[in-house]
Amino acid sequence: MCGIVGLLGNGSLDDAISMASAIGHRGPDGSGDFHSYVDNTGGSVAFSHARLSIIDLGGSHQPIHSDHGCVMVANGEIYNHKEIKSELQDYPFRTAGDSETILALHRAYAWGCKSGDNPAQKHVEWVSQLDGMWGFSLWDPSVNELILCRDPFGIKPLVRTQLSDGTLLFGSEVKAFRGHSDFSPKPDVTALAVRLAYEYPLDQTTLFLGVTSVGIGTIETWSIVEGKATLTGVARYWKPQVNPSDNWNPSNNASQLLYSLTDSIQDRLMADVPVGIVLSGGLDSSLMAALAHDAADSVGKPTPECWTVADSEDNVDLQASVMVTENQDLGHHVHIMDENTMWKELPNFVWNGEDLDITVMFWQSVFQQMKGNVTVALCGQGADELHAGYSRYRNLSRHSKMITSRLKLSGQISISDKDRGLGKPWSSESISPEDNFPNLRKTLDFEQNRGQMSNFQLRLGDRHSMAQAIEARVPFLGMSHAKLANQLPLSWRLSKSDEKMALRAAADLTSLPKEIIRRPKLPAGTATSPTLVSEIINSLSNRAQEWATEYGILNKQLMSQPDMAIGLRIFHAMHLTESGSRPRKGDLLDVLDDVGPWPQ
Repeated sequence: MCGIVGLLGNGSLDDAISMASAIGHRGPDGSGDFHSYVDNTGGSVAFSHARLSIIDLGGSHQPIHSDHGCVMVANGEIYNHKEIKSELQDYPFRTAGDSETILALHRAYAWGCKSGDNPAQKHVEWVSQLDGMWGFSLWDPSVNELILCRDPFGIKPLVRTQLSDGTLLFGSEVKAFRGHSDFSPKPDVTALAVRLAYEYPLDQTTLFLGVTSVGIGTIETWSIVEGKATLTGVARYWKPQVNPSDNWNPSNNASQLLYSLTDSIQDRLMADVPVGIVLSGGLDSSLMAALAHDAADSVGKPTPECWTVADSEDNVDLQASVMVTENQDLGHHVHIMDENTMWKELPNFVWNGEDLDITVMFWQSVFQQMKGNVTVALCGQGADELHAGYSRYRNLSRHSKMITSRLKLSGQISISDKDRGLGKPWSSESISPEDNFPNLRKTLDFEQNRGQMSNFQLRLGDRHSMAQAIEARVPFLGMSHAKLANQLPLSWRLSKSDEKMALRAAADLTSLPKEIIRRPKLPAGTATSPTLVSEIINSLSNRAQEWATEYGILNKQLMSQPDMAIGLRIFHAMHLTESGSRPRKGDLLDVLDDVGPWPQ
């Protein structure tokens, strides 16, 4: 929906506006600002907002002020806002949008309440009533309290850092901080080593030193204490939890699983702008497409059309996508990526994604094609983590050994001396795969809570969609569907020969072709553009070995992962240079060669 930024401490409105400008791509439809001095502290609080209009197009400008003196900026969507408004009819709503319900709930349940030892705890009851995806900041001047909060799955981002003088900066992307003159980006080598081993960052870490995320399903409260922004409370209001039931009968339960997904799609069609579907031809996106007509009809919305990108007309994902759209009578837009796509677009891909991955280029390409046609895109993310869709789940021992060997290459990275716990960069001391992948149940818990889903899949979906001013929505992470999925017996998620069995049983109730329902899972990036990905890695592999030697303890990991060595080199050039406040233009090789010293 937008981009939000803010600061608490020693800062100005100009600082906030500059930060918002750095992520203006997230909200081209409007802007708004707020600044206030904090009583008896000598400090101030400031918000800025870049709006992407999706609901109440002519209204709902942010920051939103309330009759009880509070002010808020929010990114995301509250899908049950109509139900909340009907229950809080005494609140004087000023907009027709969804975000204001956050302020209404705050007034009804938390305003004027005593804080106790953990001020964040008093917000758990009302935040738990929200259904949607969000990252929001709410300022309550009556108690000089800043609330930062993120949705249960981490669909929407919210990152933060503190400057040397104690000022807190927060925003929707790390790029926002480049708009503040006192922020200097540096790499977090420990987080990078863990990311290279696991293939995604863990916990609340980013790849930038001192920059962390607000935890998923977490509320933080901040105040100015002795002139510095201080974390005064942290509370986890919801946690994804795999809790398998003893049995599951497809004849009785498959329809319930299917209905929960249909209901979730209906909620995510809530928009005053066109909605589209990202269609890969895999089970997850194809199932969304199969439910599109009925879901749209039930809420009186146009049926979404589909978008697919591939590296050739012969691509198996593309062929499957065509079969789905023809079978379901859906509009279909196809784009064949140019053979030079990777060379031309990789710098922007790494810039937008704030990550090292170079294999899932289709994210950027598909949203580029959708731009100008739709403002909301339905995506299939989350299904693999809920329904055990990754092939690695079949041999967790092998997966664990691979990660262990990668960690050893970095000198056996330890986080025993790092900050851990709620509100800290690391959730747990353990980064050992033996502890995290002992069985499928614990693996699914780990990947939903500590990184794979929020720090890779959802983060890339958000960054690359919002780079094109498109909001990605993920029906599989609707609360009703996610809860049902997490209760499925493990035997209905994964077998020796198949995955997602319960979801396939639900798909059998639709008119999808059986060839689609039974398609095996393929890696997203390499399935969409296998030739383009392999060509660029092969072309740069020798150079990648040279670059690897420049990155200290990461050297050996990068030597064994040439794609990551290329990705880190681009990351270094795009994010860790003096000119990194804006994306760099030029040929990929020029970008790769134009890097300064590795920041320490």
